[in-house]
Amino acid sequence: MKKITLLLLAITFAFCAVAQSHKTQNIVIVTLDGFRWQELYRGADSALINSKFTETKADVRKKYWAATAEERRKLLMPFFWSTLSSRGQLYGDRDTGNCDEVANSYHFSYPGYNEIFTGFPDERVNSNNPVPNPNTSVFEYLNKQKGFENKVAVFASWEAFPAIFNVGRSGLIVNAGYANFEDAKTDERLKFLNEMQHKAPHYLGDTRIDFMTYEFGKEYLKEYKPRVLYLAFDETDDMAHAGNYKMYLNQAHQQDAYLQELWQYLQSDPFYKDKTTLIITCDHGRGDASPEAWKSHGTGIKNSEQTWFAVIGPDTPADGIIKTQNTTYHKQLAQSIAKLLGFDFKKYADHEVADAIGAMMIKEKPSLGK
Repeated sequence: MKKITLLLLAITFAFCAVAQSHKTQNIVIVTLDGFRWQELYRGADSALINSKFTETKADVRKKYWAATAEERRKLLMPFFWSTLSSRGQLYGDRDTGNCDEVANSYHFSYPGYNEIFTGFPDERVNSNNPVPNPNTSVFEYLNKQKGFENKVAVFASWEAFPAIFNVGRSGLIVNAGYANFEDAKTDERLKFLNEMQHKAPHYLGDTRIDFMTYEFGKEYLKEYKPRVLYLAFDETDDMAHAGNYKMYLNQAHQQDAYLQELWQYLQSDPFYKDKTTLIITCDHGRGDASPEAWKSHGTGIKNSEQTWFAVIGPDTPADGIIKTQNTTYHKQLAQSIAKLLGFDFKKYADHEVADAIGAMMIKEKPSLGK
C-alpha cells in the first residue's frame, strides 16, 4: 500500500511539473503544400535538375547545387538549417531512420488537411471537392475555449479551405483564394491588400498566389493578435504538378524566407515572444521512383505518403533532426496542437483522435524524486 501511495505521489508530482513548465500560449502553423522531405533534408535533386522538368539547368545549379546534402539544403532553406535546426525539432529525415507519414490512404490535399487538423484520417474524405467537412477540427474546438473565442484564424491560398474547416458550422475566420477580408474595423493595410490581390497575377485560377496569402496573414497577426494562426501555402504543389522544378525550388526558398520573417516578428512582439510555438509541415508527399513520378502524388504513387514536420517554441527541446527509429503520423498533430496550449482535444472530439507527439512539447523532463 505504501509503495502504491508513493508511486501515485510521484506521478502527481510529474504532471504538476509539466503543467508548471508549460509556456506556449499561442500557436502558428504553416503548411507547404506537397513539398517533399527529400528536398527539405537533401536539397535540390540532381535527377530532377538534369531532367526535362528543369529548363534553365545552369541557373538552378548555380543557385541551389553543392557537393553535399548539408550544403544543398542550406542553400534551399536557410531558415530551416540555421534557426530551426539549432533551436527546434525536425521530423521525417528517412536518411537517419526517422519517418513521418500521413495515415490516410489517399495522399492528396483535402484528406491530408483533414487528417492534420481533426486527428482522424477519415475514409469518407476522399476527394478535393469543396464539400463541408463533417469532422470537427482542433481549431473549431479551440475557438470555443475561454480566451480563444474569435482568436483563431486561417489564411490560405487554396480556395477549398472554407469547406475543409466547415465555416458554416464552425464559425471560424477563414480567408482563402481571392476572397476579400471583411471586417468594418480593419486597418488600411488590410483594405489595401484586398484591393491589391485582385490586381496581382491570377495564374493559378481561383487559388491565390502565396505572396498575397502571406501578406494577409502577417498583417492580420500584427493587427488582431490571434492566439492561433494558420497560413496555408500552395505553390510548391502547383509548380510540381506543372512540371517546373526550378519554380518548385524557388517557391520553397521563398516560403522559407516568409518563415524567417514570421519567426523574427513573433520573437520581437511582447505578445508572442517566448510564448509562441511555430509548427511547419505539408499535407502529403510526392513520388520519388523517377523524375516523372515527382510531378504526382496519390494512392497509386509510391512513397507519396512520406512527409515531414518541424516545430520550434518555448516547450520544445532543441533536439534538431530527430533520429529515433520510429514513425510519427500527421493524425497526431491535432492533439499535439491542443496539448501545447494546455487542452485535450481527444476528450472533446466526436471521432477518434490520435495521441500527441510527446517529445515535441516537454522542454525539461520532470523529475520523479527519490
